[in-house]
This record gives sequence, C-alpha cells and structure tokens, in this order.
Amino acid sequence: MKRVPVIAANWKMYKSKDEALEFIFKVNQAVPSNEVVESIVFPPAVFLNLLVKREGENLRIGAQNMHYADEGAFTGENSPMHVKTAGAEYVLVGHSERRIYYNEVSETVNLKLISAFRNDLIPILCVGETLEIKEEKRTQEFVNHQVEKALINVDKEYIPKLIVAYEPRWAIGTGKNATAKEASGVITHIREKIASLYSKELSEEVRIIYGGSVKPSNIEEILKEKEIDGALIGGAALDPENFIFFTQVAEKIKK
Repeated sequence: MKRVPVIAANWKMYKSKDEALEFIFKVNQAVPSNEVVESIVFPPAVFLNLLVKREGENLRIGAQNMHYADEGAFTGENSPMHVKTAGAEYVLVGHSERRIYYNEVSETVNLKLISAFRNDLIPILCVGETLEIKEEKRTQEFVNHQVEKALINVDKEYIPKLIVAYEPRWAIGTGKNATAKEASGVITHIREKIASLYSKELSEEVRIIYGGSVKPSNIEEILKEKEIDGALIGGAALDPENFIFFTQVAEKIKK
C-alpha cells in the first residue's frame, strides 16, 4: 500500500508574527502537491488562523497541543473547537516536551487522541523512549506500551486517519538521532503493535514518521527506509529553505 509521506515542522515557541508570515509566503507555493506530500506547519496557537488564511493550496496548518475537553474552565488552554474553528486540520498529541515539562500522562494523551478524532482533526501521536530506557534495551516494550495506552477505546474507523511519530526523547533537540535503521526497526514494531490491536490491513494505512534531530544532512537517509513515512522536524525546519528541501526529498524518494 502506498502511503502519502508527511513532512511536519514543529515551530515550538519560536517565530514572531512577521517571521511566521515570511515563512508561509516563502513556502506555500513551493511545496509539492498535497496528494504527493502532506506538508504541515505547527506554529504557536496564536498564529493558527493568521497562517491558515495564507496557507496556499498544498500547505497545511496544525496545532501543537489542545485540551481534550470541548470547553470548560481551563485557563490558558485551547480546545479542539478552537483548533477547528481556526481552520487547522492537524494536532500534535503527546509530544515528548508536553510529557516531560507539563506532566502529560498516557491517560491524558488517550483522551486528547479520542477528542481529536471526535472533532474531525488528524492527530499526530508522538511516542518515544528516554535514554535510560534505550540503554536498558527496553525501547520496544516502552513504545508499544505508549501506543497501546494511547489507543484505548479508539474505534477502528479512525485508525486510517492516525499518524504516529516515533521521536526518541534522547534525540529531541540534542543533535543526536537514531540511525535510519534503528528508527525503521522501532517503526516496524509500532506497526506490528497497531496490527495486533486492530488488523494488519488497518496498520498498513497508518503513516508512521520519525522525529529527532532531523536535518538536511540526514533526511534522505531516513526517508529511504521503506517503513518511515516522513519526518516531524523541529529546529531545522524553522528555515523555510530547509522545509522546502525536506518536502522535495520526500517527493523524490517516496514517489
């Protein structure tokens, strides 16, 4: 089965309004057709609607986070309704920085995933191990557990929309990264886990991408792995020329 590759740029807490607009104007006509590569930018929430209005035909905008409740007394949070009405189509769920700095646990990630599907958003579920887990050689066990906990009570009808990002925590913002072969091996296990929870046929529809110190010098090696369907990129994708390059590599290798 041919899966459309995904190139996603997570801006985290970077870029001013002017810088965000400059980026969008540079890339929105330069990225490949959305039918060939799904090119997604995840800006700070305050820029969502601003950038959606200027995203062009082939670029998509997503939210870095959302609350699982549709509304409520949750000061400082953004609901799935806010994300949806801003025009965003995607949302990151369970990013390692949310888990580390904001104490997101598996139960919360599960609720957010269910809420995203219920609100017709496309979630990118982030999973990955710490350096300690890696050194104890428990990566497969740990990541499989994260996937299983995240998918509790998620109906099979939603699985084809799911995108999973394998992002080892020890490789986020450190300059270190899993080798392409290592990442591919973990991603193969993730797909097998999804198959065990649902079916092999459904698991083959899920895009599973890699995140962790992806840069222009290693993107080609990463995407040449058959099991890796794209990349979730942080710092290197803040540069519009880099982002365009990442999407062009995906188009070339995954065509």
